[in-house]
Amino acid sequence: MADLQGKLVAVIMAGGMGTRFWPLSTRQKPKQFIDLFGGRSLLQMSFDRLKGLLPPERILVLTNAAHVALTREQLPELPEGHVIGEPVRRDTAAAAALAAVVVRRRFGDSIILTLTADHLIEPRELFQRNLISAAGQVAERDVFYTFGIKPAYPATAYGYLETGACVLNDGGIEHYELKQFREKPDAGTARTYFDSGRFLWNSGMFVWKAETILEEVRTWLPQHHEAISPLDACDGSPGWQKALEAAFAAVPPVSIDYGVMEKTARPLRCVASQFSWTDVGGWPSMQTLLPRDEQGNAFRGNLKTLDSSGNLVFCETPDEAVTLIGVEDLVVVRAGNRTLVARKSDVDRLRELRDA
Repeated sequence: MADLQGKLVAVIMAGGMGTRFWPLSTRQKPKQFIDLFGGRSLLQMSFDRLKGLLPPERILVLTNAAHVALTREQLPELPEGHVIGEPVRRDTAAAAALAAVVVRRRFGDSIILTLTADHLIEPRELFQRNLISAAGQVAERDVFYTFGIKPAYPATAYGYLETGACVLNDGGIEHYELKQFREKPDAGTARTYFDSGRFLWNSGMFVWKAETILEEVRTWLPQHHEAISPLDACDGSPGWQKALEAAFAAVPPVSIDYGVMEKTARPLRCVASQFSWTDVGGWPSMQTLLPRDEQGNAFRGNLKTLDSSGNLVFCETPDEAVTLIGVEDLVVVRAGNRTLVARKSDVDRLRELRDA
């Protein structure tokens, strides 16, 4: 394991804008930087999950250029230059290519753990065992790995992974052939996936070698490769920022799933992950993560209710008081001088508000 650890580099993708967590999350401070659980931000929790596995010197964070300073503030352990700011949002293919170029430049053809900054994952020890298990296979074989989550219900908000044969049982960690990626389904299709037992939720996390993913980008996204691969020569130089801005301006937004993973001819595998995983995608996801009163109201704050049930109440300041009378299935959020009140069924319409 020590030999393998010397080949690993973790890249935490933290470029999302988190609009579905308004009013707590804003453009200036998206959800990965906010404290939802009274301790550490989602980004800090993602970094904490790597403790004991990798030193900060082998961890990079990719985020929006506007949030580089905030990232450094929250993760002071990271060395200078290990927080990379994307000048414009270009989805995950550009981020993955940029990460691979930087990793190859600084660490050689290392194995990259491509991780997320907006998920809850525990326990840490089991998560790390899953990472090591997948990385061990990537070190020995020409494969790409991702991590699938056993679906708890027929969700329409997640992408899916269709699995094939089980190819390895590594001390209880099962590895499967990955037949294909599936986009977020409608309700009927999600039910079919769920009932079949062949599908896992797509966690959005990957393991690959730096050189190998760059070869695939060259094949399937040549425009990305032509624009981003020359950044290798600029890393650490005075011309880095200008070159980075030009590279990202030259590529369209494409996800790594659609741009490469759905097309590659290389073997795809996934670990059927046993760790607890929650995509903290918006306020509805908090319903199961907060304490509840006897009427099923999930809350953080000083909540008082009368004839009210099934509501979600969140106060940025935990001692702030909220009183509900005669209401059901509402989302009520207080943050600074901003307040959200919405029916649960309508809360995803936040994205329709330009100022959110």
